[in-house]
Amino acid sequence: MTIFLDKEGMSLEQVMAVARRRVSVEFSEAARHRLLKARALVDSWVAEGRVIYGVTTGFGALSDVVIPAADVRALQRNILMSHAAGVGPELAPEEVRALMVLRLKDLARGHSGIRWETAVRLRDFLNVDLLPVIPAKGSVGASGDLAPMAHMALPLIGMGEVLYGGERISGAEALRRLGLKPLELEAGEGLALVNGTQLMTALGALAVHDAENLSKTADIAASISLEVLMGSRMEFDPRIHRVRPHPGQAKAAHNMRRITHGSDIISSHKDCSRVQDAYTLRCSPQVHGASKDAIAYCRRVIEREINAATNNPLIFADSEEFLLGGNFHGQPVALAMDFLAIALAELADISERRIERLVNPQLSGLPAFLVSQGGLHSGLMIAQYTAAALVSENKTLAHPASVDSIPTSANKEDHVSMGTFAARKCRDVVRNVETVLAIELLCGAQALDLFTNMRPGVGTLAAYRRIRSEIPHLERDRVLAPDIAAMVQLLRSQELVRAVEAEVGKLHP
Repeated sequence: MTIFLDKEGMSLEQVMAVARRRVSVEFSEAARHRLLKARALVDSWVAEGRVIYGVTTGFGALSDVVIPAADVRALQRNILMSHAAGVGPELAPEEVRALMVLRLKDLARGHSGIRWETAVRLRDFLNVDLLPVIPAKGSVGASGDLAPMAHMALPLIGMGEVLYGGERISGAEALRRLGLKPLELEAGEGLALVNGTQLMTALGALAVHDAENLSKTADIAASISLEVLMGSRMEFDPRIHRVRPHPGQAKAAHNMRRITHGSDIISSHKDCSRVQDAYTLRCSPQVHGASKDAIAYCRRVIEREINAATNNPLIFADSEEFLLGGNFHGQPVALAMDFLAIALAELADISERRIERLVNPQLSGLPAFLVSQGGLHSGLMIAQYTAAALVSENKTLAHPASVDSIPTSANKEDHVSMGTFAARKCRDVVRNVETVLAIELLCGAQALDLFTNMRPGVGTLAAYRRIRSEIPHLERDRVLAPDIAAMVQLLRSQELVRAVEAEVGKLHP
């Protein structure tokens, strides 16, 4: 399978295919034509001696400094070296692949002015899984992701470090093994490689994709909890959701109605004296649904940005013009990532309160902490502590990064988005939510073991069987960390969702 990069049309799923399944990419013939045409125009402007920002001038606050023609090549090397000032933990391989394919997608639009051979070299690196070592921190998300993308580009000129064939080696050694010489970049190529929003968009794409899986998982977890807590299916009645027509709310209710369909457990207490369920059960469609709507909005933003041109200057070869603007500013992505972090944090908030209801005998009517011989055995008591800790951590991580700004480049860049930080911490929220939902599912499966004579809903039963195929019943205390990790893996791999969807049909994200 090969994904062709053209002007438009790249989906979130295609980014995931490259990032996580190492699917190869190729430029379309139309993209090749656009790159060659734009580069020929840049070369003609340079030959004419035109003053063009970033092509024949310095960068940022140094944009007024015109660079002599003899120094233009040195300028390209210097921008990569000087901008490679990243710090902190290194990006994961899937994050680097997502960054690289999005940079290539931007180049395929033909507005950067980069040479064909430079674009092809970066494409080849991605296709052979030669991944630059990139520190995660250092971008303020306004002149694009300058520092991370400079690290991405260093191996093209034989500098920096890469991961290749399971080894960490220098960029120079990587080129030697591939039988290649370092590129000597021409006018404008340094800026064309580093100026854009591709890291924040790459992290955002990964976060949105995982968020959609978590949204489905939250509906599964809530459905199981509702059954074992003797809740009602009335709150899923479509008439309720038609009169408050938020699409996500209706989707969550539809998911949960299908998951719990045919439940003997729910039928067994249809005529009990309880008037209404607690909010964490009764309002789960409203809470989960609001997060679904937020996730859908964030997908739209990310897919627009995946297919956008975010360089400066932008070359318009058809009209033989270059335009200076601010498409590198990450504000759209920054706001979306902050919104997504908040939306996902709420899925964990309500999940942790359901966990409390499950392990608290005064609220559940079940054995304390879902284990027999309480006292001698603590059961799932501390798992709830872990969920509480992660929910509290999320409250801090959900504080928006996009409301912050700090001037850079001698105040030339006097408003920044902090979009890459917003995306990084959103990824942290995703991981925390995975674990909280995993704990709720462990508790739900443990509680279901007590309903030996009653059949749960078709989706609930499918989830329970998939969980128990990996994680045994907790008869007496054991180390819980491996159970939680195994449950997280079932979530992250989407195996749990697929098991449920095999019985009830496709769930709404």
